[in-house]
Amino acid sequence: MLRLLSISSKSKSSSLRKSSSISPYSFTHSETHLCNPTNSPISSNSSGFPSNQFNSINPAKTPDGYLFCHRFDRNFSSFGSKIGFCKVSSSVYWLNCANLRTCERNGSGVLRVQGSVSGMRSFSSESDRESMEYDVVIVGAGPAGLSAAIRLKQMCLEKGVDLSVCVVEKGAEVGAHILSGNVFEPRALDELLPQWKQEEAPISIPVSSDKFWFLTKKRAFSLPCPFDNKGNYVISLSQLVRWMGTKAEELGVEIYPGFAASEILYDAKDTVIGIATNDMGVAKDGSKKEIFQCGVELKGRVMLLAEGCRGSISEKIMKKYNLREKRHAQHQTYALGIKEVWEIEEAKHNPGSVIHTLGWPLDQKTYGGSFLYHLQDRQIAIGLVVALNYQNPFLNPYEEFQKLKHHPAIKPLLEGGSVLQYGARTLNEGGFQSIPYPVFPGGAIIGCSAGFLNVPKIKGTHTAMKSERTGGKGGGTEAMAFGSCGISTLSN
Repeated sequence: MLRLLSISSKSKSSSLRKSSSISPYSFTHSETHLCNPTNSPISSNSSGFPSNQFNSINPAKTPDGYLFCHRFDRNFSSFGSKIGFCKVSSSVYWLNCANLRTCERNGSGVLRVQGSVSGMRSFSSESDRESMEYDVVIVGAGPAGLSAAIRLKQMCLEKGVDLSVCVVEKGAEVGAHILSGNVFEPRALDELLPQWKQEEAPISIPVSSDKFWFLTKKRAFSLPCPFDNKGNYVISLSQLVRWMGTKAEELGVEIYPGFAASEILYDAKDTVIGIATNDMGVAKDGSKKEIFQCGVELKGRVMLLAEGCRGSISEKIMKKYNLREKRHAQHQTYALGIKEVWEIEEAKHNPGSVIHTLGWPLDQKTYGGSFLYHLQDRQIAIGLVVALNYQNPFLNPYEEFQKLKHHPAIKPLLEGGSVLQYGARTLNEGGFQSIPYPVFPGGAIIGCSAGFLNVPKIKGTHTAMKSERTGGKGGGTEAMAFGSCGISTLSN
């Protein structure tokens, strides 16, 4: 049985200020009665509920196979830091849920419900959602998304114009979902924020040594290092992204953490015009909690998708507009990276030391390798990357990672230490030939969403930061954003 309480309003939308908090509405019921799907009163014989005894509705007593909906006509509403008291006339509808996939909103106010009966999570109708409009909306506050936001605002200052730029991030805070112990190549940051050294960016540990090992079960053989990490830094990428977030806000970028993009908005011409965030406060059984908050529509003249590897919105866009076929790109391939941050003994710590390995514990048919970076404050980042096209069905990447930590060349380093953090994420491994056409009607895909990881160098941060310049003809995403407002980005 599915129970769903939905609200529909005659008012289309209202503005939302960044300083406002999203609060649920308060209602009084001036009229309540029961109707069946044909809008005729339900008798006690058909539902077991006499229609004249409903001053309040108990969703737990909803008839099996029906959808419980309220339809409200608002006389007054408020959205923001103050809760508007609403006096409404209410009607209750029972909608048959048999084989329900979608329930489109009709002229009498019935809501559009998305998803299947077994996994329904969306409650919003278009009229319920508050709408916010910007010149540019960026999905994802990672290196690519924040670099694009910063560059757009810098160009606004150069041209004496102002574009409103919004970044929406699913993590609870900027950097919360960034998982990378990183050997960072700073050239993209040099171009974006040349004064980063004077502005106390969290980049302070230069690479001091660079080693490349081939591991067998009991030995480590040194190989010529194919990477040139001279001038690079060992960093925490999440700390760098947090710092970039503060710089973006100083330039006037609005960042909304804690909101995940769940739906793409199109206009009548099938052009992307925005995204809708997910509804919050939904119970596991699909019902609304007391803290339920409706999703918000974020509309922009230009949409930039910087969700990271295999972003859900980006994948839908690539499929809808055939972006891989348009560039004749190969299919993308992926790897799983597992990482832990350890605190080790002071005598064993060598800040700036970088080690990459291949071979054991993986077999010769499995693509992958490991890394070990010495960070600051007696911390190291150790991890294993395993391509997800491995042929052995019994291979467990997590178990292989545990084996790695017991290798004779690595175990002594970890003895006496403790794990501080751990996590895993997917990586793009397809390379240049797997990058799709980045531009779609209404925006562009940037960063790891498009697969801008340089696989031979094992680096993707600086390429993600520079990818915002690849989005349009003659000037990248900046040209798209300013061009949508009738402003040329070409110099005299």
